Order: sequence, then C-alpha cells, then structure tokens
Amino acid sequence: MFSIICVYNDYEILSNYLLKGLEKQSICFEKILIDNTNGKFSSSAEALNYGANKASGDYLMFVHQDVELESDSWLKDVHDILDALPKLGIAGVAGVVSEGEINIDRYRNIIKHEIPPKKWGNKIFSPELVETLDECLLIVPKNVFNELKFDEICCDGWHLYGVDYCLSAHEYGFNVFVLPVMIYHSAHHNFSNFEVIFKFKHHPDGYYSILNNVLNKHNNYFDVIHTTCGDWDTNKSVIFQRFILTIKVCFNFIKRKFLIVV
Repeated sequence: MFSIICVYNDYEILSNYLLKGLEKQSICFEKILIDNTNGKFSSSAEALNYGANKASGDYLMFVHQDVELESDSWLKDVHDILDALPKLGIAGVAGVVSEGEINIDRYRNIIKHEIPPKKWGNKIFSPELVETLDECLLIVPKNVFNELKFDEICCDGWHLYGVDYCLSAHEYGFNVFVLPVMIYHSAHHNFSNFEVIFKFKHHPDGYYSILNNVLNKHNNYFDVIHTTCGDWDTNKSVIFQRFILTIKVCFNFIKRKFLIVV
C-alpha cells in the first residue's frame, strides 16, 4: 500500500491537482496531508519526516500539491513496477543520469509540466537507473526510509532534499530509479526581464545555501552532482558556479530576445 505524503500551502491547488488525481485511483492508499499554510515547518525535510513517521504503507510517496496523476490505475501500475526493482532506494518520475554532453541530454522522464503543458526531457520506456531525481514526486520503500530519512540539517529549507536523498541512497548501496509513468506537474517559474538581467535570478537564494551544504556533504563520493536544475562541481565554490550560471542565463536570454544565431 502507498502512503501519500504531501506538504501543502494552498488547498485550492491541492484539490485541483493532487486530490483530483487521487480520488480516481483503483486501489486503496493512505493519505497524509500536512498543512503548512501558517509556516509550522521551516523545511521540506522536517515536514516530510514528520509525515513519514505517521505512515503505515510499504511505499512512501512524497509528492507536491500541484502534481496530478494521469491515469486511474496509476498507483496500481507503479506499485507493480516498484515490486520488481532490485535494491530500490528511491524512485521518481523525472531524473538525471551522469552521461551526456549537456544537461538536457541527461534528463529522463515522460512527464508533462508547466502551463500550457509541455513535455520535458528524454522519453523512457522502462525504469532507468539515474543519479538524482526531481522532488516533484519521490517514492521510498518504508523499510529503506526507516534506515535513511531526509536530512534536516543539510537541507534546512525547501530545496534539494530529494537530490541529497538520492546521493545518500547511492552511498548506502541502494539504487535510484526513474519510472516511465505519466504525471502532470503545473509548477513553473516566471522571471521578469529585470530579474534575469539585473538581479541575476535563476534559483532562489535559499537554493544556493542548501546547495553548498549538499556539495560539502557528498564531495568525497561525487566530483560532479547532476540535477534537474543543473550540474554542480563539488570541488568549486558555489559563489563561482553561481556567477558562471548567471552569465549563461543572461547570454541565453539576450540570444532569445534578439534572435542572435551562433
């Protein structure tokens, strides 16, 4: 059985997406909804560990409020897939492998996201081993989670808790899989021209603080960490890497804006 664990701060979004998809499912599941509209929890890791401690299912599914499951048999189909995966530590619906020339070559999934919906990444037809997963939907066997929980010290905000968990799972000898299952994830980022050019926005400021923690934690095992939000060198400072990323973001923006062909 699945325990569905979701931290939400907008009940309307929760109802229109996650609950809408769950109410159609053909098998029984446990639902654990954590209301954080008043900021009771200061981090995803803290909130999700709290929810997981209440769970009784054999699989814990940590999912964002704005994710909709795309079929009535989604939970049943995924449960069957998970039961057949060897040394499963964590699974998800969008992941990144370490092989590939550029980051977009490394993406693996079949999900749809944003408004209007569009596909993201490279299509897969069976479960694939990956380095890290996107946090929009993560599934961990309960017996694994009893041994390895989200790190509330390293990930003391709302970013990279899934990436950190995947890396730790590798270090514990578990496998990390991305699954060929469809979801719709409505989240997207809207940065203004001013923010892109003058404020150098790409990720929220809190992202880089946690990123620094993650790089320091795992630098003995990984030289480069590949994520759905970019590749990060564990031997270079976050400040330097953020600066380089800013230059790339600005250049790509200007190229799109003025239709520069290079």
